[in-house]
Amino acid sequence: MTEKEKRLVFPAEILLPDVDDPSAFACIACDQFTSEKRYWEELKDFVGEKPSALNLILPEAYLSDDAEKRIKDIRRFMTEYVSGGVFKKLPKGYVLTVRKTPFVKRRIGLVAAIDLECYDYKKGSVSPIRATEGTIEERIPPRLKVRENADLELPHVMVLFDDEKREITEKLYENRAKYEKLYDFTLNMGGGDIEGYFIPEDDETAAKFYGLGDKERLREKYGDVPPLVLAVGDGNHSLATAKAFWEKIKSGIPASERETHPARFALCELVNIYDEGIYFEPIYRFVSGVDKEKFKKELEKIDAGNCEYFDGEKTVKLCGSADFSSGIRNTDALITDYIGKFGGTVDYIHGRENLFALVKSDKTAIGIMPETLKKEELFKIVANKGALPRKSFSMGEGVEKRYYLEAKLIK
Repeated sequence: MTEKEKRLVFPAEILLPDVDDPSAFACIACDQFTSEKRYWEELKDFVGEKPSALNLILPEAYLSDDAEKRIKDIRRFMTEYVSGGVFKKLPKGYVLTVRKTPFVKRRIGLVAAIDLECYDYKKGSVSPIRATEGTIEERIPPRLKVRENADLELPHVMVLFDDEKREITEKLYENRAKYEKLYDFTLNMGGGDIEGYFIPEDDETAAKFYGLGDKERLREKYGDVPPLVLAVGDGNHSLATAKAFWEKIKSGIPASERETHPARFALCELVNIYDEGIYFEPIYRFVSGVDKEKFKKELEKIDAGNCEYFDGEKTVKLCGSADFSSGIRNTDALITDYIGKFGGTVDYIHGRENLFALVKSDKTAIGIMPETLKKEELFKIVANKGALPRKSFSMGEGVEKRYYLEAKLIK
């Protein structure tokens, strides 16, 4: 294996929308506001007939609403946008992003390609790029239908790296004045503001990421465990879909072409876990269609760790002894068991206010609020104990999630 093949992070020929109204083009990650179709309807009204990433994605709020037709429309719009000049191709390189949200003054990221051959989302993975949370493989097929025969990918994946010395993205940010500014605008639907700078292809940026994988460095930080260099913070199922797609098609690609095939490399935004704009929020469980009193009694029987629940009138704190991972696993096991026996549904909600509003509007609902994970503990936990239960944490509030903007051809 060559030194280049050992690298995890690569520059890419990034596509950027060449449109009059970038605020109408950009839209938030498809896995947000899954129980709030009103958000997506308001966004649709705002976009109107303008070119928009909204036409290129399948919001999960609509997974059960004629998804097949929506997928056909997505493919049609992709073809039209690529052939119709909606995108312009940048020279090979990276995009430095600077995001301001209603909650943080600045979050720095780097849009780059990662090698899917070095990523494994499955349980027990020891690959250098890993999921931070459990992956539900049943959630991959709908996304795979979108990706199959698609011309391009638009990432909402955010991948974390552990750079306590702040020598990569922070240094690029300090020197941003010498780079070409690509965009600077306000995001729709309260998402804040975003700037982008073109970082030309060079060996230094990739080499710094390569240096994060130094075995001695990782041994000192996490112990004598398989090296973990990059951890998927947001968009794990989307990245897992990219991996599944690559595994599906690569056997039909000549070996000489696999090393550079565009589907082998997935576009994402790399963010330092020590970035001041990164903070973790719990993901709440919205359980509806249940007998409230009966469900509460069952919940209070288990060890859910340090969590709370809201029944529409009051908040109750449960002080269990389970650690973070075990507390969530126990809670989710109860929810699954209860729904299997007595019926009901569960959804995963970002934001305490959103959860409270939903519970108050539904007399059959309970909101469960796990404790918050400390971000500095994430890499060590994943390196030593494996992925956390799915939906264990969220990086910020819903409106702070990555907006679709940059794209990359995958054919």
